[in-house]
Amino acid sequence: MRLIPASLLFVLPLFPAFVFAQASLPPAVEAAFSKTNVPVQALSAIVMPANGGPAVLMQAADRPMNPASAMKLVTTLVGLEELGPNFRWKTQILADKAAKKNNDSLTGTLYLRGGGDPNLTIEKLTAMLRNLRNQGLRRLRGDLVLDRSYFQPERPDIGAPQFDEYPDAYYNVIPDALLVNSNLSSISLESTADKIEARLNTPLDKVRITNHLHFNELPCSAWETEWLPPVVEITRNAVDDPETDTPNATAGKKPARQTTRGGLEITLNGGFPKRCKITNNINILDRNQYIAHLVRALWQEMGGTWQGEVRDGKVPASATVLTERVSEPLADILRTINKQSDNVMARMLYLSLGAESANKQGMSNLQAADARIRQWLLKQGINDAGLVLENGSGLSRLERISPQQMAGLLQAGARSNWYAEFASSLPVASMDGTMRRRLKGGPAELRARIKTGTLKDVVAIAGYVRDINDQQWVVVAMINHEEAVRAKAALDELINWVAAGKP
Repeated sequence: MRLIPASLLFVLPLFPAFVFAQASLPPAVEAAFSKTNVPVQALSAIVMPANGGPAVLMQAADRPMNPASAMKLVTTLVGLEELGPNFRWKTQILADKAAKKNNDSLTGTLYLRGGGDPNLTIEKLTAMLRNLRNQGLRRLRGDLVLDRSYFQPERPDIGAPQFDEYPDAYYNVIPDALLVNSNLSSISLESTADKIEARLNTPLDKVRITNHLHFNELPCSAWETEWLPPVVEITRNAVDDPETDTPNATAGKKPARQTTRGGLEITLNGGFPKRCKITNNINILDRNQYIAHLVRALWQEMGGTWQGEVRDGKVPASATVLTERVSEPLADILRTINKQSDNVMARMLYLSLGAESANKQGMSNLQAADARIRQWLLKQGINDAGLVLENGSGLSRLERISPQQMAGLLQAGARSNWYAEFASSLPVASMDGTMRRRLKGGPAELRARIKTGTLKDVVAIAGYVRDINDQQWVVVAMINHEEAVRAKAALDELINWVAAGKP
């Protein structure tokens, strides 16, 4: 996955020392700060017993801070509490009531209805199409209508402002309810001393790569430095003749319109290092084009033929379900969201909270999710003052939460019937996820389950630590400062202090 570029990140204002409550920090934490240009006053933190009780350490704990990806704890715990660990998303292929089956042919409209599955992979779509083939279908004659109405609005990606200069990056994918493979095209690049080879790994019919990359003198580790967003062009705009599958150019007919049945050309530009091998997963194709070329490729691999277009629409009540794919349970999805800090999946869970809300009338899914989370917090006795939610993933310039609010949420998580599912989704120090390389050899190794958050101007940690005396603690710490990343060691020292039984 593409690293988050510096330009994505933002500068937070420094706050004068007098607005912070005074707190006595562990000497190792203060020492770590002293080795940086980051003042201790940039830290907001709290340490509390997980099972309740007063805080043993507080530093500006009531100040709203940008938590970066630690905000995923809010989305995942509330999602678990409100939807349940066995909640699943459904994706369906349906046939229009008027569709006619004749031997191995189906003539009429098919529908692909998205249900918000955060992990709708190519393998899942392949299994659904294989089920159609197993029903005896081979020749499809009719359009494939894509129904994304589970989320409102249906296509939030259309017209959305570009977040940064890397619109093709995975973290920039704006989800919809029918997000197949996160709309990613996998391209492998391999260079020797004298040539660069590019290969498209994703099965996309009539999509080709044109390689205009040139060599630079950078190391392979810096391959992204001169990477430019690929250019996508439609190589055939004419409407295909339904019988010959060739462009219809008959004189006197209506002008050709853009079609999802033509070819696409992806042109790669920029510099690339010598003796370098990478795979880049990028979001570059229009959503409907992506599904059209993917379905055609998969169906043809199964020996089928399809004559029709892909277009948007809604499934009529009279349509018949031909095949259905059910997602993994939410408890399993949480592990990817929190351990791998998957922004797209977190955003889809956040939208699902809105889509499944009983009080969503007149609201977008984002608004309904915001209201549902605040209602849940208030039920737990957690004041929502200063809380700012945008998409629930933490990849935001706007989102804010105080360490005190986050600690209250984690204490509620420790009381939850689903604590085991929630805690097991968090990265374990020195073992997996975003904590796999942190805290090795220290008191917190394998004792801390911590969700991290990192942007250029933000570092954050939040989670549970079991100390050497078998006491479980909630630890939350956030640094908002233009050089915050340099103070990451101070957060590690705080976790180690708790794990060593010092509180």
